Amino acid sequence: MRWVTILIMAGLCGASLGQYNEEEDLAWLQYYMRQSRVSSYNYVPYYEDENAPYVYSYPAAPDTEPEPGPEPQQAPSWQCPQECDCPPNFSSAMYCDTRNLRYLPFVPSRMKYVYFQNNQITAIQEGAFDNATELEWLALHNNQISSEKMGKRVFGKLKNLERLYMNNNNLTKLPTPLPRSLRELHLSYNQISKVPSNALEGLENLTALYLSHNFIFEMGASLKGLKSLILADLSYNHLRKVPDGLPVSLEQLYLEYNYINTIPDDYFQVSPRLLYVRMSHNSLTNQGLSTNTFNSSSILELDLSYNRLQKIPRVNTNLENLYLQGNQINEFSISSFCSVVDVMNYSRLQVLRLDGNEIKRNAVPPDAPLCLRRATVIEI
Repeated sequence: MRWVTILIMAGLCGASLGQYNEEEDLAWLQYYMRQSRVSSYNYVPYYEDENAPYVYSYPAAPDTEPEPGPEPQQAPSWQCPQECDCPPNFSSAMYCDTRNLRYLPFVPSRMKYVYFQNNQITAIQEGAFDNATELEWLALHNNQISSEKMGKRVFGKLKNLERLYMNNNNLTKLPTPLPRSLRELHLSYNQISKVPSNALEGLENLTALYLSHNFIFEMGASLKGLKSLILADLSYNHLRKVPDGLPVSLEQLYLEYNYINTIPDDYFQVSPRLLYVRMSHNSLTNQGLSTNTFNSSSILELDLSYNRLQKIPRVNTNLENLYLQGNQINEFSISSFCSVVDVMNYSRLQVLRLDGNEIKRNAVPPDAPLCLRRATVIEI
């Protein structure tokens, strides 16, 4: 008789919720059967042990009033937490952004896109996303999340996660392990100081890495194994040397506003697709560069402005934009652009900036127009 009652109720629910698919109806039935044995979720404060039960309550800080926690929810997978919005015409998305939340609400299992940005969330409990293993986008930026209050394997079961946004938080280290499915990782504007060589291991699908505006002083060879990486933004950090080994796939490298003073010989040759290199506001000198450091045929834009260069480094004839303003350059060496100057050999350079150096306008050699015939902007 008990089974008859369950099946009748499941049938009625299926009739009234016809907009959901059979898989979700089955999930409801399974949920209902579980609830017949367990009356409600148990919420127990917990942080460190990976084997802890799934929990949501957080201990209050000393000498403060307890922060409000989420109400225990007995919600079927298709329902939406009361703190959030789940548009009926976009049933796989949940919007919980800009709501002054201090905790993570329950995430239904059907969700693929979840937005928690612009809140006051400080912690991510172990197992917080174990129910929502189909997540593809997870937005947690502009919160107050610290590394100490993150579960050790909080993203471990998100096998389909492609984009993780955790910029503008209080992280002091990279969250690990990260899903191998990740394509974009946004961790700018945190307090990360070091990226261990194995921190990004296994992320062979990662195409964009954003780590700007941190305190990173060491990258090691953490980029080397990222076989799909196209963009690496490491600007506004404390790096004193370039990362060891660039991926073959890399197209954009941003290292401006660091303390880099040397670049190994042939450093850029291992990345034949590299198009844009930005290294302005570093401590580069000609002594820290080899003759062919920037003589890469793939690079189209090179920004070396506001360094300590005294001579124009040699660049490839395929380069189109070169920014050297704000250095200490005192001569215009045409050999930096053209090893041979004639009708058939010339530079493709279109923009050249040398303003803010020690070069005088009359120092331009007479064969410059022949070598730089494509140039439309030359500022001295």
